[in-house]
Amino acid sequence: MGIIEDADEAVKISAEIGYPVMLKASAGGGGKGMRIAFNDDEAREGYISAQNEARTSFGDDRVFIEKFVEEPRHIEIQVLGDKHGNVIYLGERECSIQRRHQKVVEEAPSPFLDEATRKAMGEQSVALSKAVDYASAGTVEFIVDKNRNFYFLEMNTRLQVEHPVTEHVTGVDLVEQMLRVAYGEKLSMTQDDVKLTGWSMETRVYAEDPIRGFLPSIGRLTRYLPPEEDEHVRVDTGVYEGAEISMFYDPMIAKLITTGETRDEAIAHQRRALDEYYIRGIAHNIPFLSALMAHPRFQSGNMTTNFIAEEYPDGFEGGALADNVKEAMIAVVTFLNAVDKSRETQIEGQIRDLDGPQLKPWIVSIAGEDVETAIAPLEDHVEILMGDKKLELSSDWRPGEPVINVEVNGVEYAMEIDRLPIGYRLTTDGVSEDILIQSPKAAALYKLMPEKVAPDTSKMLLCPMPGLVVSIAVAEGDEVKAGQTLAVVEAMKMENILRAERDGTVASINAEAGDSLAVDAVIMEFE
Repeated sequence: MGIIEDADEAVKISAEIGYPVMLKASAGGGGKGMRIAFNDDEAREGYISAQNEARTSFGDDRVFIEKFVEEPRHIEIQVLGDKHGNVIYLGERECSIQRRHQKVVEEAPSPFLDEATRKAMGEQSVALSKAVDYASAGTVEFIVDKNRNFYFLEMNTRLQVEHPVTEHVTGVDLVEQMLRVAYGEKLSMTQDDVKLTGWSMETRVYAEDPIRGFLPSIGRLTRYLPPEEDEHVRVDTGVYEGAEISMFYDPMIAKLITTGETRDEAIAHQRRALDEYYIRGIAHNIPFLSALMAHPRFQSGNMTTNFIAEEYPDGFEGGALADNVKEAMIAVVTFLNAVDKSRETQIEGQIRDLDGPQLKPWIVSIAGEDVETAIAPLEDHVEILMGDKKLELSSDWRPGEPVINVEVNGVEYAMEIDRLPIGYRLTTDGVSEDILIQSPKAAALYKLMPEKVAPDTSKMLLCPMPGLVVSIAVAEGDEVKAGQTLAVVEAMKMENILRAERDGTVASINAEAGDSLAVDAVIMEFE
């Protein structure tokens, strides 16, 4: 391992270490300036991108190379030291759910460690901290293999983004302790005082579009309603409704932290809070986070840093629509429609349909299926009729609220609501569905409407997000091969390499290095 001078040396050292290797910015952090290479070409390309990102983000373009351990878990130890030689460790955090080396989900404790491994990792972290006379809160990060062998990765001599999960399970306010240590006080606790109680889960809410390959999203937060905080839910954020998410800063919008007596409870509170988190105006990763929380493999604790790549090899296309969620969505849409129609009967001057929607048939179209429904109001709830099936629904939702908390046949759901011209878009548990509801006659006529065909952009390279053109790698008239680098665009401190999707010839180039482009701007066209 060493500081690398140029791309040729990066290739040479990578080959000597043995692929795969990790190219990392010396001053890096938060996944910036980091690339994995499996061959010489990737080492050369990765070195250049890592160096550029490091220069932009940290003002330091030094890059080093180390061996990349495949199928690892990322587990870190929280340490706390004072200026009198006292250092303790406060358990661990599991941060294995990552994308592009950036943590997405963190939890404490780890579902993987046993007490012996926790103790060994903690003692090693304390020894390291004492060796450098460390005095403050800090994190010692490790790679842990399937046999619980652990390898030192790095030490972050600062407060970590994920510190709240440690605070919840230990009861220690890390920020307070940092201030007391800085003031010169001794630690008020010993290692024997540290006890891990309960479980805590944190997800990072990012301004990025998981459906479009997690590309950054910028714009104004036209609506921003975080979930209500209570003893199980905490939201750390610095944004507000009306604020602008720009291309110049990290895409993190908020940290959503939940707690419970067990891991299952912490996950359940996280899923509910994610469903209640209402953000509009930009794309965000909440549907992806919800899908992660619902994933059986994640719930089992069987994860590595390759989890996302393994479970979503072709990218994220949205969560799977379970049958019970589908039925609940049908019931909710029928209920919302009934509320709207009942309100319409209160408008003066009407001469028909004054009885509202009760027991009238409606056609609900969801996921390519048409279902006939009706609604019957009862004393403390309503009954949704779906053929021979009856669903009991109760909710205190009021018109205008963007999230409905509802109980359908005894199961609670939180669903985000967006109005469509003839229906609603409902989002819950990582699933977003456009659902139409019409009278039987209107539904029959709707099927006769011609479909709008999207324009053909197959011969264009479009800018996938607002960003700054770093470089154009080809010229007009060049023949390109599928997978070849065409351009590099930077957004939110990350470089994004745009590659050719198929073989072709460059007909025209409409942008150059230094241009600021909007989303879907045409960078180049092909013959």
